[in-house]
Amino acid sequence: MALNITDADAYIALNVLSIEDWTDSDEQRKQRMINVASRTLSTKFSKYTIPDNAVYEFTAYLSRMFNDTNVQAQNGVQGFALSGVASFNFKRDIPTELSDMIPKHVLDMINEANPDLPSVGGRRVSWTVL
Repeated sequence: MALNITDADAYIALNVLSIEDWTDSDEQRKQRMINVASRTLSTKFSKYTIPDNAVYEFTAYLSRMFNDTNVQAQNGVQGFALSGVASFNFKRDIPTELSDMIPKHVLDMINEANPDLPSVGGRRVSWTVL
Protein backbone atom coordinates (compact mmCIF):
# COMPACT_ATOMS: atom_id res chain seq x y z
CA MET A 1 0.00 0.00 0.00
CA ALA A 2 1.31 3.47 -0.85
CA LEU A 3 1.87 5.94 1.96
CA ASN A 4 -0.50 8.90 1.84
CA ILE A 5 -1.82 11.75 3.97
CA THR A 6 -5.37 10.38 4.19
CA ASP A 7 -4.20 7.08 5.68
CA ALA A 8 -1.71 8.89 7.92
CA ASP A 9 -4.46 11.21 9.21
CA ALA A 10 -6.73 8.25 9.98
CA TYR A 11 -3.99 6.18 11.67
CA ILE A 12 -2.62 9.08 13.73
CA ALA A 13 -6.11 10.19 14.84
CA LEU A 14 -6.83 6.71 16.22
CA ASN A 15 -3.45 5.56 17.51
CA VAL A 16 -1.29 8.49 18.59
CA LEU A 17 -1.76 10.41 21.84
CA SER A 18 -0.25 13.79 20.99
CA ILE A 19 -1.52 14.77 17.53
CA GLU A 20 -1.81 18.56 17.62
CA ASP A 21 1.46 19.22 15.80
CA TRP A 22 0.35 16.82 13.05
CA THR A 23 -3.20 18.13 12.70
CA ASP A 24 -1.99 21.76 12.69
CA SER A 25 0.31 21.03 9.73
CA ASP A 26 -0.60 21.95 6.16
CA GLU A 27 -0.72 19.31 3.41
CA GLN A 28 2.81 20.05 2.11
CA ARG A 29 4.36 19.72 5.58
CA LYS A 30 2.46 16.47 6.19
CA GLN A 31 3.73 15.02 2.92
CA ARG A 32 7.29 16.08 3.75
CA MET A 33 7.03 14.41 7.16
CA ILE A 34 5.76 11.18 5.59
CA ASN A 35 8.55 11.27 3.00
CA VAL A 36 11.28 11.92 5.59
CA ALA A 37 9.96 9.26 7.99
CA SER A 38 9.74 6.68 5.20
CA ARG A 39 13.18 7.49 3.82
CA THR A 40 14.80 7.45 7.27
CA LEU A 41 13.33 4.07 8.21
CA SER A 42 14.01 2.55 4.77
CA THR A 43 17.61 3.73 4.83
CA LYS A 44 18.32 2.57 8.38
CA PHE A 45 16.54 -0.78 7.96
CA SER A 46 17.06 -1.51 4.27
CA LYS A 47 16.83 -5.30 4.73
CA TYR A 48 13.53 -5.09 6.60
CA THR A 49 9.89 -4.71 5.64
CA ILE A 50 8.74 -1.37 7.01
CA PRO A 51 5.00 -1.41 7.81
CA ASP A 52 3.03 1.69 6.82
CA ASN A 53 1.85 2.05 10.43
CA ALA A 54 5.46 2.29 11.62
CA VAL A 55 6.04 5.11 9.14
CA TYR A 56 2.89 6.89 10.35
CA GLU A 57 3.96 6.51 14.00
CA PHE A 58 7.39 7.94 13.19
CA THR A 59 5.75 10.69 11.14
CA ALA A 60 3.65 11.80 14.12
CA TYR A 61 6.75 11.72 16.33
CA LEU A 62 8.73 13.82 13.85
CA SER A 63 5.93 16.36 13.66
CA ARG A 64 6.31 16.87 17.43
CA MET A 65 10.10 16.93 17.28
CA PHE A 66 10.03 19.59 14.57
CA ASN A 67 7.32 21.84 15.97
CA ASP A 68 8.11 25.55 16.32
CA THR A 69 9.35 25.27 19.90
CA ASN A 70 11.60 22.23 19.44
CA VAL A 71 13.13 23.67 16.28
CA GLN A 72 14.37 26.59 18.39
CA ALA A 73 16.13 24.16 20.73
CA GLN A 74 17.62 22.24 17.79
CA ASN A 75 18.97 25.53 16.45
CA GLY A 76 20.83 26.14 19.71
CA VAL A 77 18.42 28.46 21.53
CA GLN A 78 18.77 27.75 25.24
CA GLY A 79 15.75 29.75 26.32
CA PHE A 80 13.50 32.68 25.51
CA ALA A 81 10.81 34.73 27.20
CA LEU A 82 7.75 36.65 26.13
CA SER A 83 7.62 39.66 28.40
CA GLY A 84 4.98 39.11 31.05
CA VAL A 85 3.54 36.08 29.23
CA ALA A 86 5.82 33.05 29.36
CA SER A 87 9.39 31.86 29.68
CA PHE A 88 10.85 28.75 28.03
CA ASN A 89 14.15 27.02 28.84
CA PHE A 90 15.54 24.05 26.95
CA LYS A 91 17.52 21.70 29.18
CA ARG A 92 17.40 18.42 27.31
CA ASP A 93 19.61 17.33 24.47
CA ILE A 94 17.66 16.75 21.28
CA PRO A 95 19.18 14.25 18.84
CA THR A 96 20.32 15.84 15.59
CA GLU A 97 20.27 12.70 13.44
CA LEU A 98 16.85 11.56 12.29
CA SER A 99 17.77 7.89 12.76
CA ASP A 100 18.51 8.64 16.44
CA MET A 101 14.93 9.92 16.88
CA ILE A 102 13.23 6.61 16.02
CA PRO A 103 11.10 5.68 19.06
CA LYS A 104 11.21 2.19 20.56
CA HIS A 105 7.58 1.43 19.68
CA VAL A 106 8.39 2.05 15.99
CA LEU A 107 11.32 -0.38 16.27
CA ASP A 108 8.96 -2.88 17.89
CA MET A 109 6.55 -2.55 14.94
CA ILE A 110 9.40 -3.23 12.49
CA ASN A 111 10.49 -6.26 14.57
CA GLU A 112 6.95 -7.60 14.56
CA ALA A 113 6.74 -7.32 10.76
CA ASN A 114 10.08 -9.15 10.33
CA PRO A 115 10.08 -12.15 12.69
CA ASP A 116 12.72 -14.02 10.65
CA LEU A 117 15.30 -11.23 10.87
CA PRO A 118 17.47 -10.20 13.83
CA SER A 119 15.92 -7.71 16.22
CA VAL A 120 16.35 -4.02 15.32
CA GLY A 121 17.23 -1.56 18.04
CA GLY A 122 17.38 -4.31 20.64
CA ARG A 123 19.92 -4.88 23.31
CA ARG A 124 23.15 -6.57 22.46
CA VAL A 125 24.54 -9.47 24.42
CA SER A 126 28.14 -8.95 25.43
CA TRP A 127 30.70 -10.37 27.81
CA THR A 128 31.28 -8.67 31.13
CA VAL A 129 34.22 -9.29 33.41
CA LEU A 130 33.52 -8.80 37.11
